[in-house]
Amino acid sequence: MITSKLPHVGTTIFTRMSQLAAETGALNLSQGFPDFDGPQALRDAVARHIAAGHNQYAPLAGLPALRQQVAAKIARSYGRTVDMDGEVTIAPGATQGIFCAIQTLIRPGDEAIVFDPCYDSYEPSVELAGGRCVHVPLALPDFAIDWQRLADALSPRTRLIVLNSPHNPSGALISRADLDRLAALIRDRDIYLISDEVYEHLVFDGARHASVLAHEELYARAFVVSSFGKTYHVTGWKTGYVVAPPALTAELRKVHQYVSFCGVTPLQWALADYMAEHPEHVEELPAFYQAKRDLFCDLLKDSRFSFQRAPGTYFQLADYSAIRDDLDDVAMAEWLTREHGVATIPVSVFYQEPPKDLRLVRFCFAKREDTLRQAAEKLCAI
Repeated sequence: MITSKLPHVGTTIFTRMSQLAAETGALNLSQGFPDFDGPQALRDAVARHIAAGHNQYAPLAGLPALRQQVAAKIARSYGRTVDMDGEVTIAPGATQGIFCAIQTLIRPGDEAIVFDPCYDSYEPSVELAGGRCVHVPLALPDFAIDWQRLADALSPRTRLIVLNSPHNPSGALISRADLDRLAALIRDRDIYLISDEVYEHLVFDGARHASVLAHEELYARAFVVSSFGKTYHVTGWKTGYVVAPPALTAELRKVHQYVSFCGVTPLQWALADYMAEHPEHVEELPAFYQAKRDLFCDLLKDSRFSFQRAPGTYFQLADYSAIRDDLDDVAMAEWLTREHGVATIPVSVFYQEPPKDLRLVRFCFAKREDTLRQAAEKLCAI
């Protein structure tokens, strides 16, 4: 019998809830994907490049045309000039980029600090590299970094800190002041960062995303990861990128070349074309998703759920204590799906040790208006 390298890992909650939604015919506001398509011009570009014969391996680092567009976007968005050849790597999905960055950094016995609630791919990737995750809970109700707990968690074995802003599942944002404080905390330590910024353009209410790319001191020790799938409404394309200083990028590519070698070629060509022709897309994205957030929250204002509007991402947390305080959030998510036709994600699954009184579920509002209206009608009827 094989001995599992991930004995505590099963099928993810995202897969389970999407399957339950399909089985019951529920509206799927659980897994984080849009129920609408990406831009027509972007989809047309894929067909055009397939027909043009762009169907063989891309370069290991990604197509130069796409890396050039990523570098141009970073310059516009964050004022940083990065070398498209030495600092930008295209990956088949942000999750794969994070995996490769973790394999690059973590050695047996190393510790990686993650902030709970956190995305579920971080810890298995650390464990597969022989490391151990140290979980530091974010401070409720705002999901802010608890700086004393972070300082207490640092040890001689700390090799990596994983940041995620805008934050999944809460939508919370890290500020520039937070980045400055983190820099001071780790300045004299041999600690690296992975900054998961896949929702970088989904920031609302006039706020600006505080990227590690715009922080000179932190970027020197960081891998910054983002996602074309999230930005261009094409999550099934599984295409993302990693930006890091040249020495770190060189080590990342050593791992990347033996995991996938490269990303999907015609998708890279299509993204390069679309980014060059439509640089306004990322500028319009905050208003696009804020309108969906506001519609969903306005529709829920007379429900028995309580919530604060998410500052970023396309997820909205809601407290259900006034509805079924007798159910934990996993049972509540299943109850909502089976009995009321709306699938959601329980927040406790993002924790190593969830707070005992946690009564939060996560809704994805990256949906068509009619989907949001139907879901809200069902939720308000509870």
